[in-house]
Amino acid sequence: MNHYKTSCEERNSRPPFGRSAAGPGWAMVHPVVPQSATVTDLSPSPAPAATTAGPGDARRQHEPTVERRPGARRVTNPVVRESLAIWVAIASAAVGAAVGLLLFQDRRPLSGDGSVGMIAAITAGACAGVACLVGLARSTRTTHQWMTRRRWGWFVADAVGLLVVHAAIAVMACLALFRLFQEAFTGLTVDRVAATVMMTIISAVAGYLGFNSAARISTRSLSSLLAVFMASGMIVSMLLAENPFWWHAFFSELGTGQAGILSFWTFNTTLTVSGLVLTTLASFITQDLYAWARARESAGGRRARITVLRWGLVIIGLCMVGAGLVPINLSDPVHSTFIRVLGAVFMLMLASIQWWLPGFPAAVYVASYLMVALGVVATLLWFPLRYYNLTGFELAMAGIVYAWLVVFIRNLDAVLTVAGIGDAERDERMEALERAREAEAEPARTEAPSPVPTAAPPAFPPPYRGWRVDPGERQ
Repeated sequence: MNHYKTSCEERNSRPPFGRSAAGPGWAMVHPVVPQSATVTDLSPSPAPAATTAGPGDARRQHEPTVERRPGARRVTNPVVRESLAIWVAIASAAVGAAVGLLLFQDRRPLSGDGSVGMIAAITAGACAGVACLVGLARSTRTTHQWMTRRRWGWFVADAVGLLVVHAAIAVMACLALFRLFQEAFTGLTVDRVAATVMMTIISAVAGYLGFNSAARISTRSLSSLLAVFMASGMIVSMLLAENPFWWHAFFSELGTGQAGILSFWTFNTTLTVSGLVLTTLASFITQDLYAWARARESAGGRRARITVLRWGLVIIGLCMVGAGLVPINLSDPVHSTFIRVLGAVFMLMLASIQWWLPGFPAAVYVASYLMVALGVVATLLWFPLRYYNLTGFELAMAGIVYAWLVVFIRNLDAVLTVAGIGDAERDERMEALERAREAEAEPARTEAPSPVPTAAPPAFPPPYRGWRVDPGERQ
């Protein structure tokens, strides 16, 4: 019997239970068996190979495990986002196919009045706009919850601006694409089946891109979206102008109606919606800057005056809205006042950037001061030097404004990334938060605690699982 006795110290020095490597069951640690005993292996499968246990293995083996629910999905999961984008694309494709089957009964050209391109552009714009709202609703539940915490009027203005931007970009891209193919295939007309297929593809692409753009919206993507929309709208309004000599007067001539009704609506709509989107961009920029400024102040840095930037961009956006709603032919003094206030506020912001935004890279300050100098030079070239007319001056100032916005936003993104509070880091924090919430909602699966061995040795060896000592060999 003495051969089966094991001291309490030896038994307590090793974990009594271990996780089986061959399956989910439990396996006892093999006991010390004397050489004179006959041991019969009754285990259903070969014993796992012995491994060297680390110092923390015993603790980890007895930690409770939490299993994720099979249907649990995090809203920030990129796989879920792409899956939703595909579903939105399928729904948009169904809408495009239905419109094509209903409206196309005979052969139609690719471009022109009543063409496939015209109807496809309208349908694609509607699909992109609705998909944008769906993606924005998802984004406000995850990384941009701050948008719904503001006054409802600001959120409605943001949603309307983003909807119109996505819809307008889809319409202009579709019209340009079909016009290009019509020029490439002169005289081509398509029947009902081909037109429906084109409608289906265009609508699906518009829905997919519209959803993804809004679901992944950030300061950088919104600024790029605004630049594309502004440039596209202005170019289209120039191309649609019926008066080829509109530029002899000034840029706002496109919005007077004298250059054509299509040019009138395109120019003023572009100006108004760009102003709305600029106010939204101001909210995104200041939201990012507040996080950076708080982190910098906690480290002992100078206090940043983010409100100056926010209200400066809001005033510029409202001036653009006012200039679009009040064309120069409707009221020259009001229209000109909006433009003058816009230019003055922008120049003051750039000249005082080191005061309201301390701690930014020195290259941003130098670039801002150079932009101010370029603005002064552009003004002198217009008056009193008369090197170009008012149209050239307006184009030069528009280029300076958007060049500074691009430089500033790219540097802002870099600063936030270095500080660990950029878009990618924000997504990671949201995913970690969702994982923590799921862990709290899901009850932990805790295995039954292992029995604690007694101090006194048993009269006979315990019935270890998988091993049996032949009673005939007892001494």
